[in-house]
Amino acid sequence: PKTVFTNYSKNVKEIVDQAGGAPVIIKLLEGTQGIGVILVESRKAAESVIEAFNNLQARVIVQEFIKEAGGADIRAFIVDGQIVGAMKRQGREGEFRSNLHRGGSATVIKLTDEEETAALKAAKALGLGIAGVDMLQSARGPLILEVNSSPGLEGIEQATGKDIANTIIKYIERNV
Repeated sequence: PKTVFTNYSKNVKEIVDQAGGAPVIIKLLEGTQGIGVILVESRKAAESVIEAFNNLQARVIVQEFIKEAGGADIRAFIVDGQIVGAMKRQGREGEFRSNLHRGGSATVIKLTDEEETAALKAAKALGLGIAGVDMLQSARGPLILEVNSSPGLEGIEQATGKDIANTIIKYIERNV
C-alpha cells in the first residue's frame, strides 16, 4: 500500500494525501504485535493523530487502508531465497489488525505465483537470507505491507506444521 514516513513533518495534510487520503492506517515504528497501529477513518482525525505523534516525537508511518483485505494478511517465510512456509492471518471479528497476539487466527495457504514473486523480490531487495514478508491481497494484486528481518516462528510453525526453526539453523550453519 502507499506508505509515507512522517519524519515530524509539519504538513500533515500532504502526508494524508500521499497515503491516498482517509481512511489511513497510522503505525508507530517502534510498535510490535499490532500495538501502536490505528485505523483512522477521517482526514481530520488522521491529521490530529499525526500531529499528536509528531509533538511526542514518535516516529510513525501512514499507510493507505486496503479495505478489500478484510482484516487479513499473508506472511511468507523465506529462508535462503526460498519460501519455506506461508500462512494467512485473519483478525478476529471487527478487528482490522490480523496479529495473532490480538486474537487473530492463522491457516496454511498456498501462495499464488504473483504472491511468491513479490515476497521473494522483497526479501532479495533488502538482502535478507531470513525474512517474513507480510502482504495484503488487494484488487491491484499483492501489496507488500512490511518485511521483517527477525520474524517470529510460533504462528508459522503452528499453521504449516513445519519445523522452520530447524531450517533456519541449517541455513546459519551453512553460511557461518
